[in-house]
Amino acid sequence: MRQSKDPKWLRLKIVRYARDHGVKPAARMFDTTPKTVRKWLRRWEPGSLRGLDDQRKGPNSRRSKIDPKQRVKALGLKKKLKSWGAERIRREFDLTISEKAICKIWKEEGLLRKKRRKHKTKNDLREIKARWRLFEQIDIDTKYLFDIPEYWPQMKRYNLPRYQYTARDVVSGLQFLGYASECTLTCATLFAEIIIDHLKKCGVNLKQSRFQTDNGSEFIGSWAAKEPSIFTKTVEGESGLKHHTIPPGAHTYQADVETVHRIIEDEFFEVEKFRSTQMFFDKTTAYVIWFNLARTNSYKNYKTPWEIIHKRDPTIDHKVAILPAIPLDEIFRKKLEKPNLRGYLAVQYPFNYKRVAARSSYYLLSAGKPDSDRVRVSAQRYLIDCLKQKGETNKKNTSRPWLLVGYRVRRSTAGILLVYGMHA
Repeated sequence: MRQSKDPKWLRLKIVRYARDHGVKPAARMFDTTPKTVRKWLRRWEPGSLRGLDDQRKGPNSRRSKIDPKQRVKALGLKKKLKSWGAERIRREFDLTISEKAICKIWKEEGLLRKKRRKHKTKNDLREIKARWRLFEQIDIDTKYLFDIPEYWPQMKRYNLPRYQYTARDVVSGLQFLGYASECTLTCATLFAEIIIDHLKKCGVNLKQSRFQTDNGSEFIGSWAAKEPSIFTKTVEGESGLKHHTIPPGAHTYQADVETVHRIIEDEFFEVEKFRSTQMFFDKTTAYVIWFNLARTNSYKNYKTPWEIIHKRDPTIDHKVAILPAIPLDEIFRKKLEKPNLRGYLAVQYPFNYKRVAARSSYYLLSAGKPDSDRVRVSAQRYLIDCLKQKGETNKKNTSRPWLLVGYRVRRSTAGILLVYGMHA
């Protein structure tokens, strides 16, 4: 007889042995009870396998306990936030069903997409990097935006930026964004100037720190150059700060900044819509503030970048986390209009924190439920602290400090709560 893993074949052997030798010998032979042997003998139809199937007393399928409202909500969120996983959607939008149930719902509706897996496992350097001091290494890189299918039509129609300049602190995950229409050494140098000046104003010690980049022409200039590029000279012009380039082809050295490039594409550019350049910078500013103040990172023990910075060094000013998205083209044009002025401070930076509050630009306060009044407490506390601007007053009444006296909530495409700051 052909052997099989189907339990019916084992039951067939039991009943045949019991028919020839008796019930109790069969029970001893197959290490079971006489009651079980009699049950299968009673059900079995000689000459076939009929009667040897399982006969469950309960229902054949378990009744679903998923709330229909939660099911509809999980489907709606996945259709809008295609790149978000079950764990994050459940955490950010307070779904009551489990992650396994959410994945099951998505699988039934065909909403789960397979992610490309790398054939080589990356070395886990999180523990090593966590021991570094704050801002010991800042990774800088550029991202091409014109290869994002959802963004390209809007970019062509409204003449939006084509390149993103990203700087990210390896330890805390704090990031800064700049945008330009060209990927040039000039824009990269201007971006580095603004980042250095901003960090110094916020009390960050850049001695024995380094800016790490790849070997792109926007950072090193011509490959045949005999002298360091203007980007390198600008970075190393700051005392104790060094410019470090990675080995050619060693893309994993820039893993921290490449990771946020993937994240911002999934969370922002795939879901947001833009109708003007001003709206583009409003929304990117909202995103970067939310990323630095409210977005928890599962790879950093579910802490936000600002929480890590404040815990490691409470002396650093909270304004370090609210640098708006930098319009590099606009700042460069202003520098050209005043060629006799020298230095970054010679040109008024058009998006400092006072003007952002005064002009009622976007502030992203929470990624909570759009239909709820609950606001993430930590993000609210940090944002209000940022807008208080201790020791500074407005021009109309020098006795009144700038305060966030109210806010209006709007819904973005990504389901994010955006707040318009208003001054007293």
